[in-house]
Amino acid sequence: MKISNITSSMRFGILTVALSVLLAPITVFAWGDNSEDGKGRPSYTIEEINNGAIGATSISDGENYKNSPNYPGQIIFNTISDSTIGSEKNFVGARECILLKDGSWEGATKDTVWNGNDITVEDGKYYIIRLYVHNNNPNGEDAVAENTRVSFSIPADYDVENKRIQVNGFIDSSNATPSEYWDYVNFNSEIPFHLEFINNSGLLENNGIGLGGLILSDDVVKTKSGGVLIGYDALDGRIPGCYQYANYVTVKVRAIFDYEFTIENQVRLAGTKEWSKTIEAKVGDKVEFLIQYKNTSDLRQAGVAIKDTMPSNLRYIPGSTTLKNASHPKGDRIVDDYLVTTGLRIGNYGPGANAYLTFTAEVVDEDLAEGSNTLVNWVQVGVVGTTITDYARVILYKEPLWFKIISITLFIPIIICLIAIAILQYMGHKKRHS
Repeated sequence: MKISNITSSMRFGILTVALSVLLAPITVFAWGDNSEDGKGRPSYTIEEINNGAIGATSISDGENYKNSPNYPGQIIFNTISDSTIGSEKNFVGARECILLKDGSWEGATKDTVWNGNDITVEDGKYYIIRLYVHNNNPNGEDAVAENTRVSFSIPADYDVENKRIQVNGFIDSSNATPSEYWDYVNFNSEIPFHLEFINNSGLLENNGIGLGGLILSDDVVKTKSGGVLIGYDALDGRIPGCYQYANYVTVKVRAIFDYEFTIENQVRLAGTKEWSKTIEAKVGDKVEFLIQYKNTSDLRQAGVAIKDTMPSNLRYIPGSTTLKNASHPKGDRIVDDYLVTTGLRIGNYGPGANAYLTFTAEVVDEDLAEGSNTLVNWVQVGVVGTTITDYARVILYKEPLWFKIISITLFIPIIICLIAIAILQYMGHKKRHS
């Protein structure tokens, strides 16, 4: 079987269109494996593999190549130097992606370039990490890799010295030589941060069961289980050789900067005592929000600014904002409504200093949908160009029109029946005593 960048397989053609974003070349090398000599597996070009470097082919051994002692040959992953992704030894890469309001993801375009070794992160942004798995043997289903597992290792701690978090990807196969492969991509930032794994984001894409994408278990993030089995016809660890059976495994993470100040947004029904992240309310209720800022660094923070973004169906009560801090220990009312318009500067704060802002809003029906509605109130705090956000939620239920009609329709006969029963009871009582 001849191996080439463009196969005649229709299914591979479909995958090439669907995953064109995955094929951007990677030119920087960062890889490893458990080769016996410790020097790492060799690199092969497509031409070398077609000429029998891994296993006999019709080009290397003629028409009867399947009778060659070099058939089907060696099972080996990710050695090709001129592959569709560039060098397959650099098989882990990352790029930014965007979470849309409808829950879908955006970011895969023909111009997307995978960062093969380094990517600089921004606070709050999402990133997709890709791991490429290709059994390089050219002899298809006669050269199947067994018990093939993949996994990612996402460290919890920021590397202060190197100012990064290094994410590693792993491939393991019981009958491959080498049997273990690894590569990495560095997430870099001058500001300490951590990577938050997005649950249920593991995805397998190939021309078989992964055509269109197959969700993988969260065990794809390396645990004691050693990752997850992948496969072509089933999640059984079996990967035939050649491009047609290549696999792309991806997970998503979010970069969260570990700032030296904190912000918390909470809410409660007006007149109650307990603050919470989420409450239930109804139209006409008044709700109170509490915003808490604290300087957790050893330095003075100047020009702290706060802005609240009110969602539709929550109406700010003008003049209800109160600021409490060391300069205003009893809490002073702020007449202007900058907090919910252009933003409010609340002053300068030394190490450990904090501030509390409260304000009131009314739950209204501007465009509530029938059924359950979640109103998310976001607050932003900025210090010297650094911004973090937090939220609090108000949940309310709007009865469907049909429910109201049925309720009224049923309520009237019930009232009539109760009145009739009362009259009959009264008349019976009167008759007994006449």
